[in-house]
Amino acid sequence: MLVHLAGPWTPLLGRLSLQAIPYHNPIVDGAFVFAAGVGLVIVAAVTYYRKWGYLVREWITSLDHKKIGVMYIAIGLVMLFRGFIDATMIRTQQVMADGPHTPGHLEALHGYLPPFHFDQIYSSHGVIMILLAVTPLLIGLMNIIVPLQVGARDMAFPYLNAVGLWLTAAGAGLVMISLFVGDFTKAGWIGIIPLTELPYSQDVGVDYWMWAIQVGSAGTTVAVINIIATVVRMRAPGVSWLRMPIFTWTALSTAIIGLTSFPVLGVAVGLLGADRYLGTHFYTAGMGGNLMLYTDLFWLWGHPEVYFVVLPAFGIVSEIIPTFSEKALFGYTTMVAATFAIAGLSWSVWLHHFFTMGSAPNVNLLFSVATMLIGIPTGVKVFNWTLTMYRGRLRLETPMLWALGAVFLLLAGGLSGMMLAIPAINYTVHNSVFVVAHFHMMMLLIAYAIIGGIVYWFPKIFGFKLDDRSGRLAFAFFSLGTLLVFTAMFGLGLMGMTRRLDFPESRHWMPLLVVEEIGVFFYCVSCYYLFRMIYVGVRDRAANMVGPDAWGTSRTLEWLTRSPVPYYNFAVVPHVNSVDELAWRRARGVEHVGPERYEDIHMPKNTVVP
Repeated sequence: MLVHLAGPWTPLLGRLSLQAIPYHNPIVDGAFVFAAGVGLVIVAAVTYYRKWGYLVREWITSLDHKKIGVMYIAIGLVMLFRGFIDATMIRTQQVMADGPHTPGHLEALHGYLPPFHFDQIYSSHGVIMILLAVTPLLIGLMNIIVPLQVGARDMAFPYLNAVGLWLTAAGAGLVMISLFVGDFTKAGWIGIIPLTELPYSQDVGVDYWMWAIQVGSAGTTVAVINIIATVVRMRAPGVSWLRMPIFTWTALSTAIIGLTSFPVLGVAVGLLGADRYLGTHFYTAGMGGNLMLYTDLFWLWGHPEVYFVVLPAFGIVSEIIPTFSEKALFGYTTMVAATFAIAGLSWSVWLHHFFTMGSAPNVNLLFSVATMLIGIPTGVKVFNWTLTMYRGRLRLETPMLWALGAVFLLLAGGLSGMMLAIPAINYTVHNSVFVVAHFHMMMLLIAYAIIGGIVYWFPKIFGFKLDDRSGRLAFAFFSLGTLLVFTAMFGLGLMGMTRRLDFPESRHWMPLLVVEEIGVFFYCVSCYYLFRMIYVGVRDRAANMVGPDAWGTSRTLEWLTRSPVPYYNFAVVPHVNSVDELAWRRARGVEHVGPERYEDIHMPKNTVVP
């Protein structure tokens, strides 16, 4: 529908003006000072050490899949930090707003965040963590590792790889800019209809949200096309389908999910844009529109997206556990089958996100059964990991600790997911923080796997190990924070606490909210040790240099080339004999076999075009 909007409009900035900058918000002012300070320090450091030319020449214009992967991870880590700050603000607000009659601070009625600001923080947290933190982190790891595991010298489309990176960076930039200029959406990270329609959200917040999702999703779509082409067309001689490592299989299945699901998200958000900009009625209550159409389209993308980020995490765990069990992965073929079973079933369960919308009982039953079926291939993976460790020579190195943490969280998140798959239980806890706790259990297992994967492959990328003691302490405090925050959150959900509350309605919830806040403190301590792990690792890198096999018991092809990996990956394209190629060669004493003949290596040149 067409709505008259007051205020100026320009072709370049739209409805943004100087009045869109929140000068008088102390929280935003503090965030701006912090961000500007960090930016100035970085600019000053690069200038002082005269690294601008190096930065542009070796990184910004690079088409090397490893450097692009590192930049994806850097974007993901920055956005992960922003998303973590948002989560801390949400938890702190709910603890400070002790009931509806408590005094407020900083112009808030309760706590320290006014409702409109709390809604923006709540919305940005979800968008950032799922689309702009976890997704770039995983795509970064896939960018680095997949070509190495299939014996390729680069991705199939190096230029397209860079385009995907900078589209993702642009989407992240839009979300960050919205913190200081204008507003972000107040309609939740999923864009609740009709709140995102123009009559109910006339500011620029929904526009920021829509464009960030569209641009970031375009970058992700480009990236997954590249992954599929690389796996299908760039495998080295001998790398048959059943000689690909499990991480590559999960990357392929993830890419297929992404290629088929992100266009659905683009259509859903595009139709909303048509409603807002052109006056159409796709999602309105009248004029032929249907509010539930958006919900169906969004979750038709949304649940495959869950497995889009979970499956690579499973792949990381499947690489770490065999290395530190000193055994081949148990049930390789069943692992591959389970991966694609999960990917296929991910398209048949989206309605379980809204059992309460009023579907017929037989429809709810169908989606309930489909949801439970996903537990079968997931259980296969857990059993295979367990049997891989059984009678293995276990070494509890830092990556192994994070991988085991991911497995335990999968059990907790999976069991609560089976509960939510039952419509009767779902009706009871729908829209409560019980659902939030379940979802975060699944997202946190991904975080565990990502951290484990970064620590595991860091020596391969940079040639030295990170600090082990700091990594272990980070794991301990992170696990303690997870236990406190989400055990309490499950309890609050069963007590009736609903999601999106800017203040708790019942004082009986306060003890568990305090427990959550204590858990957040332990998360902060863990973040300190994660930063320290990187700092000490870089500081002491000369003492922690590694050879090709950084862990001594690595198994797959990427550990065959030297560390750090050269620009061309392999001096000679390897001929692969086994899924665990390095272990196969180690057992036969042929780790360092010279080539029969040499050929020129052709690599793509850097470009400034993206």
